[in-house]
Amino acid sequence: MIRINLLGQARPKPAKQAVPLEATLQIVLFIAAVAVAAVILFVVYARQKSDLDAINKRIAGLRAEKASLQQIKQDVDRFESQKKTLQQRIDVIETLQKNRSGAQDLLQMVANTVVRVDSLWLTELDRTSDTLQIRGEAGSINAVANFITELKRSGYFDKIEIKSAKEDDLQPGVETYGFDMSAAVSTPGGTTGSPTTRPTGATPPPPAAKGRS
Repeated sequence: MIRINLLGQARPKPAKQAVPLEATLQIVLFIAAVAVAAVILFVVYARQKSDLDAINKRIAGLRAEKASLQQIKQDVDRFESQKKTLQQRIDVIETLQKNRSGAQDLLQMVANTVVRVDSLWLTELDRTSDTLQIRGEAGSINAVANFITELKRSGYFDKIEIKSAKEDDLQPGVETYGFDMSAAVSTPGGTTGSPTTRPTGATPPPPAAKGRS
């Protein structure tokens, strides 16, 4: 539809409504607040992201350190195992050396005791722990008694117990007595539970003739 102004007068323009100053100020303040909040949030985000990156980096470093420490721990455990094995070997060697010296001393002491008794020789020695089992032959019961006396005098043996002593006539026409006794070793030394040892390096004295003592 076309409108025609017949009056020939200009049509008045609608007056612009003025925006209140208070509303404008509120809009500006709102925009400024949003901008400030955005800046604050960005700064907080950047800082937290930086802290998170630092924490992740620290975690990665700790994990690497943990892996390194685990490797070191494995090495230490291996070295401790090797040390324990070597120490056990050293202990065994020292024990064998000690037992060897003790066994030599023990045999020497027994030999020194036997040579002081006439008509007596040993056939078997067996040590278990600190107990020495002694078996032998004698030309008389008195020889066995003298042997017990010499063992006590040596100071190397105590708790001497005679298990048996009886005539066995090892050789026809010759009076011999087999005896079996035990003695506790009072001085440490020797091999615990060592196998039976037979005296060597000495010829047993000839057995007494029958009727002699």
